[in-house]
Amino acid sequence: MQPRSGDRPNYVHGALELFAELGDRDAIVGGDRRLTYRQLHRDVLDLAAALTDHGVQSGDAVLVMMSNSVAGPVLQLALHLLGCRSMWVASVTAPREMMQFAELAKPDKFVYDPTAPNQLGDQISAALPGIPVLCMGAGGAGPDLTAPRPANAPAVSPAVSPAFSPALSPDPAVAEPESFLQTSGTTGTPKLVHHKHGFYAQILELGRQFRAAGYPVLRHLSHSPMWLASGQMTSLFNLFTGGVLFLREDWDPAAFLRVVETERITSTFLTPPMLYEVLDHPDCDQADFSSMFMFNVGAGPASPARLRQAIERFGPVLRIVYGLSEAVVITALPNLREDPEHPERLRSCGTPYGDVQIQIRDTAALDRPAEADPPGGPLLPTGATGEVWVRSKLSFSGYSGQPELTAATIVDGWVRTRDIGHLDDDGYLYLVDRVHDMIVTTRRNWAIFCRPIEDALAEHPEVRAAAVIGVPDEVVGEVPHAFVVTTDDAQATEAELIELVGRTLNEMWAPHSVEFVAALPRNRSAKVDKQALRAAWAARRPQPAAAPLDGVASGPA
Repeated sequence: MQPRSGDRPNYVHGALELFAELGDRDAIVGGDRRLTYRQLHRDVLDLAAALTDHGVQSGDAVLVMMSNSVAGPVLQLALHLLGCRSMWVASVTAPREMMQFAELAKPDKFVYDPTAPNQLGDQISAALPGIPVLCMGAGGAGPDLTAPRPANAPAVSPAVSPAFSPALSPDPAVAEPESFLQTSGTTGTPKLVHHKHGFYAQILELGRQFRAAGYPVLRHLSHSPMWLASGQMTSLFNLFTGGVLFLREDWDPAAFLRVVETERITSTFLTPPMLYEVLDHPDCDQADFSSMFMFNVGAGPASPARLRQAIERFGPVLRIVYGLSEAVVITALPNLREDPEHPERLRSCGTPYGDVQIQIRDTAALDRPAEADPPGGPLLPTGATGEVWVRSKLSFSGYSGQPELTAATIVDGWVRTRDIGHLDDDGYLYLVDRVHDMIVTTRRNWAIFCRPIEDALAEHPEVRAAAVIGVPDEVVGEVPHAFVVTTDDAQATEAELIELVGRTLNEMWAPHSVEFVAALPRNRSAKVDKQALRAAWAARRPQPAAAPLDGVASGPA
């Protein structure tokens, strides 16, 4: 049975109260639109009314496909105000994967932006017979939700007409809002990551705590769309702190540098590949970053060599963050700087964020961790390397329609991250690999992790970026293969880089081969796409006669 909002207040009520208090302060900037909090308050209510006009009601599952535009947060808040279950699909997804997502979602309605250049919304609409289609703009396959409402339509402001909708006051008839976010990790198989009302209520509470602490008002530049869990967290948290949210549709390092300077950006989030592009851009040295307060870097490991470069350029404003779609923020390491007493900290992703609890467990040999004794497998001591397990109010509730995967991922209230790492004596977390990225070798029966090899390669002054995968070997099962991006005038050789890793780590960890590439591929979350690297390697080489050892099945990202 779906929870009702009468059980506890809908978080959107608190958000609307905050927006009304903030009045004419800037709220969201994107493209040619600039909304104040007063306008945001009005737009959420207007859109909720328009959705109601077109038959959307409490409990409906609404499939959503939007770009990273001003309309995204407005639509999410309007749907949640009505007690809907929003289901966000990536607008950059291949049509086949999008239809798989739609089949899992079983939507009651479909809402999309018809102005998007790829016109995927029209294709999806045609492939969903019998599902009502609504559009955030004119020219689509359904009614335009942004069109002016009839003059005799019910008033949208609760101050004018409190009876506009039962969703505007706690009412047992209104369902609790929920969201399902698309993720496929590195498996290519869509999953619906389920975040319940408590997740969003916690973001609202974190915003309240941020305001109460007296931190500077954020002017956050975001390239994370709402179909990402990080996009939901970033967009709503910044609005709930009373900051200004700057949304960008496309990634361009030159535009990033320009917007930071002209809009006096104080906060942003980039993946490591995006950070490297900024550092390598010819305009970076002259760009004005004096306004920056919190330069977040996450969604993958950043090499210490490039982080040192970033610290030198931007100062102690970098903040390493670690999270997943399933547990959005796990650790944070703010005000990053080189610490002579702890030089290893540049490889850390920080300490637990907020209410997060972290355990390291020995789950390497477990097929069914829920059935282990203790559940999830034995805990490992400080310093020991194992699988990272977390518990937090920002954790997800499961994978919709996939009970077996949910049971294998959430065990006794803890979320398996399927990341490999360890904790130090001060509680700092260090990640060394994904479970499914470990290189399985029979040489001395050791596991080899990709992250230390990538970091060692990046220490070479001519290496801009590196990614390592395990590739089949007839003798030992798997060996490391490195993809390396170098500077334009680089003279580094394969033998030189192999020797560097062997000297820094040991000969066991040295790459068996090095491949020089112009760039590393990225997935739609701007992370290095190791699935694409494996496919590229396999496409150019015959499979060995002996199959590699079986590794641990891959999990969600």
